[in-house]
Amino acid sequence: MTEGPYKADEIHLESSLGYYLSKARNVLVERTDRAVKPLGLTAQQIGVVLMLSSGRANTPFELSRAMSYDSGSMTRLLDRLEKKGFVVRTRSDADRRMVKLELTPQGHEAARQLPGLGAEVLNEQLRGFSAADLTTLIDLLARFIANGIGEGASAGCGLGAHDESQQASPEESSPERGEP
Repeated sequence: MTEGPYKADEIHLESSLGYYLSKARNVLVERTDRAVKPLGLTAQQIGVVLMLSSGRANTPFELSRAMSYDSGSMTRLLDRLEKKGFVVRTRSDADRRMVKLELTPQGHEAARQLPGLGAEVLNEQLRGFSAADLTTLIDLLARFIANGIGEGASAGCGLGAHDESQQASPEESSPERGEP
């Protein structure tokens, strides 16, 4: 058993780090959802748009790996983004089995606006934090994340791993249910 600050018989939900991390994630996702709603996007969908825009991924497989989504969840997310007109799927000329993803003009326009919206959301959420506070928070979270890497934890992009066996699927986790 690992030594540390928590003792099984002394853990309480409201004082647990897990509770605060989960609550912080939920608050950030809700605030982000409100900010990107005028674009027709949700917090979960902006990761795909930004990954495609930056060139960090251009296939469903690459997106799934980079964002720690299982392939079924990624397929449903891409289906919704394609239906909304942000993404198109095409077959590779070199290998017809490979699906390539591209942003539409609407997707590119959303990607252009997202950094500004993200900065607004984070600045609102960090109200009252000093630059030193922010640096400390990021350093502590980076250490916290690093302690899980190599032990089966995911260091993916975005807000966390999306294994359906552990978390709600994208359509279950959206406040609008079925429209992430």
